Amino acid sequence: MGGPRAKPYMNSALSLFDHLRSKVGWDFEMLHDVHERIPAIDGVWLAKEVEQYRLFFLEDLFTPEDQDYFRQVRQICTTPIAMGELWSNPHEIIPMVKDRLVDFIRIHVSRMGGITPCRKLAAMGEMFGVRTAWHGPGDTSPVGHAANLMMDLNSWNFGVQEYAIFGERTQEVFPGCPEVRDGHMWSNGKPGLGIDIDEELAAKFPHSEWGFGGAWNEVRRADGSIVRP
Repeated sequence: MGGPRAKPYMNSALSLFDHLRSKVGWDFEMLHDVHERIPAIDGVWLAKEVEQYRLFFLEDLFTPEDQDYFRQVRQICTTPIAMGELWSNPHEIIPMVKDRLVDFIRIHVSRMGGITPCRKLAAMGEMFGVRTAWHGPGDTSPVGHAANLMMDLNSWNFGVQEYAIFGERTQEVFPGCPEVRDGHMWSNGKPGLGIDIDEELAAKFPHSEWGFGGAWNEVRRADGSIVRP
C-alpha cells in the first residue's frame, strides 16, 4: 500500500506528541505502538521524526519479515525500539538482540514456548543492554500475567511491564491474581506463579466465540483502504 495512505495517521501521531510535550511537559513517559501497519520506509521516517519527543519506546514499527529496516533506523536516530509480540521463534530474536537493533523485547511468553525459553532470552538481552517488556494486554490470561510478573522479578534487565486490571469475577476464578497498586504490580509471595484456577466457578462463565476465530478483524485507514493484519 502506498505511503500517502499512511500519512494521515503519522501526521496525527506527531501532532499528538507535540501537543503533549508542549502542554503537559517532559516529566512523564510516552510509548507508542505502530502495529506494523504502515509501509516500512514510512516507518523509518516516523522513527526519525519522533526522536525529538523522546519516547520511552516506539513499538512494532515493522513486521518480522521487514525487520532488516531496523538497521536503517539505527543509522539515523536514537529512538528506543520495542519489538517482539509477533515473534514466535528464538531465531527471529537472536540477531536483533545481538546486533542491538532493539532496546526492549516485547515477547508474548506463551507464544515463545513458556518461561524457560523466555528467561534465556532475557539473560541474553542483559548481556547486550536490551531490556524486557513482556507482552501483557487485556486478552492475556491472569496466569500469563503472573508468569510475566515472575519473569520481571527474576530479570536484572527488567524494563517495563504492560498489564491489565482484572474484574471481580476474573479474580474469583483465578485466585492469586497479581495486584496492581500505585502503578506497580505486586506478587502475593506464594510458591510458583502464586495463582490458581477455580474450574468449578469457571464453568459458570463459558467462553464466547469471537468473530474471525479470535483474530484481528479488518482494519481500515481513513480513506477506506484495508491494512494488512
